[in-house]
Amino acid sequence: MKVKRCTVFRKAVLTASVVAALGLTGVTAATAAGFKPSPAVGNLGQVFVDPYGNAPLTALIALDSHKLSDVKVTVHGKGANGVPISYSVSQKSLMEYDGIPVFGLYQRHDNKVTVEYKEGGKQRKDDYTIKTGSLHNKYMDSRNLTELNPTNVIKVAKGFEDRLYLINTHTFNYHGADLHWHGEKDKNAGKLDAGPAGGSMPFDMVPMMSIIDTQGEFRWWLNQDAVHNAYDVDVNKRGYLMGVQQTPRGTFNFVQGQRWYEIDIMGQILANHKLPRGYLDATHESREMPNGNVLLRVGKRNYRRDDGLHVHTVRDHIIEVDKSGRIVDVWDLTQILDPLRDALLGAMDAGAVCANVDLDLAGHQAKLEPNTPYGDALGVGPGRNWAHVNSIEYDPKDDSIILSSRHQGVVKIGRDKEVKWILAPAKGWNEKLSKKLLKPVDASGKPIKCDENGRCEKSNFDFTYTQHTAWLSSKGTLTVFDNGDARFLEQPALPTDKYSRFVEYKIDEKNLTVQQTWEYGKERGYDWFSQITSNVEYQSDRDTMFGFGGSVHIFDQGKPTIGKLNEIDYKTKEVKVEIDVLSDKPNQQHYRAVLVRPGKFFAQ
Repeated sequence: MKVKRCTVFRKAVLTASVVAALGLTGVTAATAAGFKPSPAVGNLGQVFVDPYGNAPLTALIALDSHKLSDVKVTVHGKGANGVPISYSVSQKSLMEYDGIPVFGLYQRHDNKVTVEYKEGGKQRKDDYTIKTGSLHNKYMDSRNLTELNPTNVIKVAKGFEDRLYLINTHTFNYHGADLHWHGEKDKNAGKLDAGPAGGSMPFDMVPMMSIIDTQGEFRWWLNQDAVHNAYDVDVNKRGYLMGVQQTPRGTFNFVQGQRWYEIDIMGQILANHKLPRGYLDATHESREMPNGNVLLRVGKRNYRRDDGLHVHTVRDHIIEVDKSGRIVDVWDLTQILDPLRDALLGAMDAGAVCANVDLDLAGHQAKLEPNTPYGDALGVGPGRNWAHVNSIEYDPKDDSIILSSRHQGVVKIGRDKEVKWILAPAKGWNEKLSKKLLKPVDASGKPIKCDENGRCEKSNFDFTYTQHTAWLSSKGTLTVFDNGDARFLEQPALPTDKYSRFVEYKIDEKNLTVQQTWEYGKERGYDWFSQITSNVEYQSDRDTMFGFGGSVHIFDQGKPTIGKLNEIDYKTKEVKVEIDVLSDKPNQQHYRAVLVRPGKFFAQ
C-alpha cells in the first residue's frame, strides 16, 4: 500500500511539474487537453441545434445554472408573410431539458428567436440568431420527382394563419418488400403452414414526417433514421411509421412494425417498446387512453386456424398495453366479428386494395380467390387481410372501443368483447351480428329505408365504404373519413364517378339508430376522391372539420399524389384552409395529417 501511495503521489507531482513548465495555469490548464465548447450566447448559455439528433429544426438554449421563470419563446416568421410561433415553457420543461426548448425553426435559415423571461424578479428579453442546415431525404432513386414533399397553399382564411399541421407521410423504400415472415414446418404433414409471406411484415416504408405552417414551410422534421433503417435487416428498425397521435402531455405516440414509440417534439425518444410476445406487425393506429395505457392495432403470431394451420394474422387484433409495454387486454376480431364475410372485399378497386398500388389494375373490381396465399392479401379467414382495422377510438363512458374496419365497417365493441353496434350496409352479416346493425333515421327520427347494398331512399343519409378514422368528437358525434371505394358494394361504370366525404353521425345506442348530421366532399367529386389512407376530426376551437385526403389522384401515371389538407367551416361549409402536399415519388400515398398545438409541447 505504501508503494501505491508513493506512485500516485509521484504521478501527481510530475503532472503539476509539466503544467508549470509549460506555463499552463487556471482555465487554460483545465482545457489544455481538448477543444473549448461553443461560447454562451446572449445572457444565458450555449445554443445547441438538434440536441437529441432526431429533429434538426429544434434547438436548446442552455440555462447555465440560471434560475428562470415565466419563460416565453417566439420564433419569428420568415419574410413579410412568415408565420411566427410563440409558446410558454413550464418550470417542469426547463428542468426536463436543462434549458429552453426552441421549436419551429426554418431549414437553411438564420432564424430570429426571442426569449422573454424573469430572473431575480426582473423581466428580461434576449434575441438570438439560430442557424439551421438543409433537410435531407436519404432515400432518393430514379423515381424521385423531388427530394422532399412540395406544398401548394391554395387558401388560408383570416384567423387561421397560425395553424400547424403534422404530415405523416413516407417515401418508397428502394429495396421493395425485402423482408417476409415465414411459416413453420408442420412436422406431421411436412408442409409449410403460413406460406412464404405470412402476416404483413413487407408493409415497410421510409418515414418523411414533418410539420408545416400555413405558408407551406417546414417547421419541424423527424430524421428518417430516428426509428427506421431501410438498410438494416433487423426487423425492429423496419415497418411503416403510422398512427401518430398527440397526447395530453404534448408528446406523440406512434407505431412502426414490431415496436411502438413515444417521442417529444425535441426528438427525444421517451418510449421504445417491442410488441408483447405473440403479436406482430403494428400499423395504422396507436391511441392513448385516459389511464395512460395505449391501444395498438396488431396481428397475432402463430394463430391456429380451425383447419389446424398456423398463420400470422393481418390487422385483426387490438391489444391494450401499459406504459411499461406489458399487455393488459386483447380483442381478437377473428372471434368477435365474422372473418368470412366478403360483401365488400370482392367489390373493391383491385388497383389499391391497401398501400400496394397497382396501376395496371386500377378501376377493375377485385376478385376473391379461394386459394389466396396467406399474408397481406385480400381474402377471407384468419391469415388474410379480411378486416384491415385502420383506426381505434376509446369511449370512456362505457369502457368500449370503436374500430374502423376498412373491409367490414365501423364497429363498437365492449370490454366484454361483445359487439354493441355496427355501422355498415346489411349485406353478408351473420344472424348474430346482423342484430347489431344500426338503422338509419332522419332528423325527426323517421326510419330511412335502405337496401342490403346500402342504397337508401331519397334522403341525406349514406353509409361509409372503405373508410378511415372513426373518431368521437367533443360533441359526442362520430366523424369518419368515407373514402368511398366500393360504394354500394360495387365499382361504378367510370372510375371518375367516385367521391370521398368528411361525414358526421349521431348514434342512438339504446335504439340502435344512426342519423347523418353533416357531410362535405361529395360535391367536389373525383378531384377530391382519396382512394386509401386519410383522416378527419372535428376541431372545437374554431368549429371546423379538419381532414386530410392522403391519396388524391394516386392513379395518375407518373405524377405526384396529392395529400389534400382542409379545414371546413362547420356551419357554412366554407373552405378555411386548403393545402396540397405532394409526394416525392409518383403514385406514392400519404397517410394522415394531425393538427398540432405548440402550446401543449412544453406546458407540463
